[in-house]
Amino acid sequence: MPNEPVIPTSRRHFIKTAAVVSVLAGVKIPFVHADNDDATQIAIVGCGGRGTGAVSNALSVSGPQMKLVAAADVRASQIKKSIDALKTQHPTGVEVPDDRQFVGFDGYKNAIDSLKPGGVAIFTTPVAFRWVHYKYAIEKGINVFMEKPVCTDGPTARRMFALNEEAKTKNLKVAVGLMCRHCRSRRELQQRIQDRELGEILLLRAYRVQQPVASFRTKKRDVEKDPSELIYQLKNFHSFLWASGGAFSDFNIHNIDEACWAKGDWPVEAKGNGGRHFREDWIDQNFDAYSVEYTFADGTKLFFESRNMDGCDNQFATWVHGTQGLGRFSSAGHHPSKAAIFKRQSPKSEDILWACPKEEPNPYQLEWDDFIQAIRENTPYNEVDSGVKASLVTAMGRLSAHSGQTITYNDALNWKSEFAPDVDKLTLDGPAPILADADGKYPLPQPGVNKKSEYKV
Repeated sequence: MPNEPVIPTSRRHFIKTAAVVSVLAGVKIPFVHADNDDATQIAIVGCGGRGTGAVSNALSVSGPQMKLVAAADVRASQIKKSIDALKTQHPTGVEVPDDRQFVGFDGYKNAIDSLKPGGVAIFTTPVAFRWVHYKYAIEKGINVFMEKPVCTDGPTARRMFALNEEAKTKNLKVAVGLMCRHCRSRRELQQRIQDRELGEILLLRAYRVQQPVASFRTKKRDVEKDPSELIYQLKNFHSFLWASGGAFSDFNIHNIDEACWAKGDWPVEAKGNGGRHFREDWIDQNFDAYSVEYTFADGTKLFFESRNMDGCDNQFATWVHGTQGLGRFSSAGHHPSKAAIFKRQSPKSEDILWACPKEEPNPYQLEWDDFIQAIRENTPYNEVDSGVKASLVTAMGRLSAHSGQTITYNDALNWKSEFAPDVDKLTLDGPAPILADADGKYPLPQPGVNKKSEYKV
């Protein structure tokens, strides 16, 4: 599946002694190899671009070897494409024979079952499946790396919180793909902000304003090319709210999360607006533009802007305004951050008080380095609770824009409508959670009309 697959992965490191030598009656006990040369085993669930990238980062961690041993997706072609690419990059790190390539919605179970104790499952499918895969990994006692977001609505948020309590009792190591939190430059800036180097925070601004990317918008299904409506929707998952929370949840969570991280708090309320423009025959469920005013408990505001349109100015940045200056958290994407503090409210080079190093390590790799270090050293490591909160706060803005109502954090958490309550029962030959009408179009959000759900089926 392009850009993101249909199942996540998690991995855990298990190091055994290279050899055991004992002197018992003068006998040397022979060296015994575990499977796959004692490498830390990885299974990937969801073999799209993001999943393939995550495996590559995992295989790039220094130290004892990591090895991909199993893969699962709803399309065999995606598995082959991912494995071929990874073998080119990491010739000795991929050992996935045909009998450990699993196709179908139950493939995640087989992939996880292929791991020995201490393995890691990587979950990089559309978010709709996150709780399903996490539940099974917890049952099997497997460490997990899951891509963001980790939930899209109240019912799945509550489910993930509950599941994570069980994961904690088993001391599982769990990473969430909000990699900017592992950026060393942003970490230093966040600490400086918490140490009040900006004074009192007055305002935060974040922008994800870009041309349409990935599967943000989608043309009507060609039945001959895509005979399965379900697989068609998964191939274009950014276009469908049930699969991804739409482009708003999948794209915007990074900027919203890092603004909340900079503030050191989560918003209690969201007021959002949005609309569709020049839609022609695109049938996705997304708005082209969103604007959300988030409010924190102390009254501080975060203004977030999102747009996916051709021919417009682009901006990908996060800013923090304080009584003593301006903080630049992101300037033009995830990497490099170019984090800095300015003594006035505009980012002029002559006003820089502090700036991060020009050479910044890639946070996509840093998140894996930190994760695997925790596994190897058996130190506490669980990012799910903060990942759920970031996902829920992001969903607050989307819910508000789609319903036309002010949405509080508690409203979002206790939201009753669930996009795909039976996602764990999907089959390759079964129907999709939503179906196109006679014109090949799907239900859209109607602010002010649908106030308790984001669209009517």
